Amino acid sequence: MLRTLLPPLLALLLTACSSTPEPAPTPPRQSGVFDGFYQQWRGVPYRMGGEDRAGLDCSAFTQLAYSQVLGYQLPRTTESQASLGRPVDRYRLQYGDLVFFKTGWQQYHVGVYTGAGEFIHASTSKGVIRSRLDNVYWNSRYWQARRLTQ
Repeated sequence: MLRTLLPPLLALLLTACSSTPEPAPTPPRQSGVFDGFYQQWRGVPYRMGGEDRAGLDCSAFTQLAYSQVLGYQLPRTTESQASLGRPVDRYRLQYGDLVFFKTGWQQYHVGVYTGAGEFIHASTSKGVIRSRLDNVYWNSRYWQARRLTQ
C-alpha cells in the first residue's frame, strides 16, 4: 500500500515546494502627478536637442518631467535613460514608468507611461502629446520599459 501511495504523495510534495510565490509588485506611483506637467507642455513643438518651450526632444521632455514632478534627475539622452532602473514587462506597466521605442536604425524614442495604455511624449510630428501604446506605429516599435525606484 505504501508503494502505491508514495509516488503521488512525492509528486504532490515536490509540486508544492517547486512553486515560489511571485514577489509583491512595487506599489504604483500616485496617478495623475504628471498630468499638470503635461498640460503645461502640451503642444510644444519637437526640436532635436531642444530643452525649452521653443521646442524640445523626447529625452529632454522626460528629463524635465522627472525633474519638475518628482525631483529626480535623469540623464539627457534616451540611450542613457534606457539603462536606468529595472526592466518592466509591458503587461506590468505602472504610472510613471519610462517607455522606450526603436524608431529607426540606432534611433530611439522615450515617453512617460500614464496608465490605461497611454503615454506622454514629445512627438517629432505633433510636439508634446498623449499617445496610445496600442497605436499601430508605437506598438510595432515598442522596445522596453524601465521603472525608476527612488
